[in-house]
Amino acid sequence: MTTAAGGNALVTVMPAIGREIGIGDTLIASVFSLSALFWTVTSPFWAHQSDRRGRKAMMIVGLGGFSLSMLLFGAVVLAGLAQLATPLAILAGMAIARSIYGLIGAAANPAAQAYIADRTSRAQRTGSMALLASAFGLGTIVGPALAPFFVLPGIGLAGPMFAFAAVGGTVTLLIWRLLPAGDFRATAQGRRPTHAAAPKTSIWRDPRVQPFITYGFVMGSAQALNTQVLGFHIIDALGETPAHAQAFIGIAMFAGAAAALIAQWGLIRMLDLGPKELIRYGAMLAAAGNVLLMIAPSYFSVVIGFALLSLGFGFTRPGFTAGASLAVKADEQGTVAGAVAAVNGACWLVSPILGVALYEWRSFAPYLMNLAALLGLVWFAYADRVLKTAGVVAVETPGPNPGAPV
Repeated sequence: MTTAAGGNALVTVMPAIGREIGIGDTLIASVFSLSALFWTVTSPFWAHQSDRRGRKAMMIVGLGGFSLSMLLFGAVVLAGLAQLATPLAILAGMAIARSIYGLIGAAANPAAQAYIADRTSRAQRTGSMALLASAFGLGTIVGPALAPFFVLPGIGLAGPMFAFAAVGGTVTLLIWRLLPAGDFRATAQGRRPTHAAAPKTSIWRDPRVQPFITYGFVMGSAQALNTQVLGFHIIDALGETPAHAQAFIGIAMFAGAAAALIAQWGLIRMLDLGPKELIRYGAMLAAAGNVLLMIAPSYFSVVIGFALLSLGFGFTRPGFTAGASLAVKADEQGTVAGAVAAVNGACWLVSPILGVALYEWRSFAPYLMNLAALLGLVWFAYADRVLKTAGVVAVETPGPNPGAPV
């Protein structure tokens, strides 16, 4: 929740920051790319470290990296607003500050996912992964909702970065003091496991997991594009200055996050949806949301369209994450968590830049591209053999008493 709140607060204010400092829309969107590259490369390493050194330790390392990154990012933005350096130098400084999150902050997410997988049975896994995704969704409400209140006299648009750096430091301390150590795995045997050797097949080529990774990458890229373009779309739809449009951007992101939480806190459990249904219906809803955004004539249409596609993404993220986790054995959970985290980072490499560039060319173009990609995912979810049986086939080796509860 903390990293999502800080990250989405940053996404919310970035269009205004870019236009206040004088950095082009496409260039300001590229700030996240270097960080995403580092995140993608380092996530498997940090997942392996969570297997060796414990889940809790890696959560602390990752949140520490997040806090440091936000603190430095705020300092660079403050320098840019005060015109202490050229816009190009400020852009480079922001990219470097954000890269610290990609290099070190990447330790937290795979450790958190593996921590939950360690402590849940197969029957609990989808609901637990939905709860983890809903923490992310709650962060996307908290961050944009609070960001305007931290735009304060003297520090301006840099305020939200400093605020969430302080929040990250506080949560790091709470985890260190209160969270039980993350070296227990809930197996049917009821004993602490030994760390197994790495699987012979690379996780990226493992046929049990590869369809989920492919689905997750396309889905996450579509979500990253929608999130990055939203601020520019609202500024232009309102015809307001970037600073005055900030609250309206926050409202739209609040609506999207609320829709995702409705999916993850209510609909998934109420309808008893498994990974197979989540990845199918989620892609359909997200595609419908992009259609509405493509033809949206007003600000309120933008908000409704963003809420609808967010409802869909609220299904897809726990769907592909739980599906991948259920597809492998208990001693492979850290590896899968690292792969999922790497995919989530890779989604921010190119998609946001491409989306903003397409938006600058034609306002409907990024939504049309997303619509094609999401309809392709719907077909993939029905056609692929693994995705058609997601969450159905048991793979864990039973203990001495297969009928015993986990």
